[in-house]
Amino acid sequence: MADFIRFFIPYYFLLFFIVSFLGISVKVAKQIGKNPNVLPRDGSAYALVGLYFKLILLALFAYVMLLLWFPESVFPAFKIQLLESSFFQYTGFFLMMTAFIWVVIAQMQMKDSWRIGIDSEIKTNLITHGLFRFSRNPIFLGMTISLAGFFLIFPTVIALSFLMIGSILMQIQIRLEEEYLIKEHGQMYLAYKKRVKRMLSLY
Repeated sequence: MADFIRFFIPYYFLLFFIVSFLGISVKVAKQIGKNPNVLPRDGSAYALVGLYFKLILLALFAYVMLLLWFPESVFPAFKIQLLESSFFQYTGFFLMMTAFIWVVIAQMQMKDSWRIGIDSEIKTNLITHGLFRFSRNPIFLGMTISLAGFFLIFPTVIALSFLMIGSILMQIQIRLEEEYLIKEHGQMYLAYKKRVKRMLSLY
């Protein structure tokens, strides 16, 4: 199992990045004629959130690469022994694979409205169908579940830190986007907000 984990985790996140960030960015860029990565690079607080996002992604990538290259050093480091069990590992695998599929489907349903950040230049459509009937932020939900699955498969203090910090940053981003969507879509978004929960609505 240890050898499988060693290879699964880095290749999973690499595939996740290629498909869910790079691939969709290229696709949407061709459709709208601009880079969908619209995170600001000024000195604003919002730009700082974007910078932290990039840093946490780089740190995650570095960590899983170290796991691949130096398993004898990384595997035992900062382990939470209480959570080491086959049940949690298989649950983690299921969560990570489900999250990947969930995120890809949500991105496809957004079509050319998908952005990394808030696009103040082009007004995007308010997406309320598909997975957006159950979550106002299915992509962030999928990313959170993916990190939770990672922690269950590889229960270390470092993996838990990625889950906690990543969740906090995503919650900040969600609230910034909500303010923008209220301004752009008004009552339509407020009605949608009242009907569907921020992360998951179960009917």
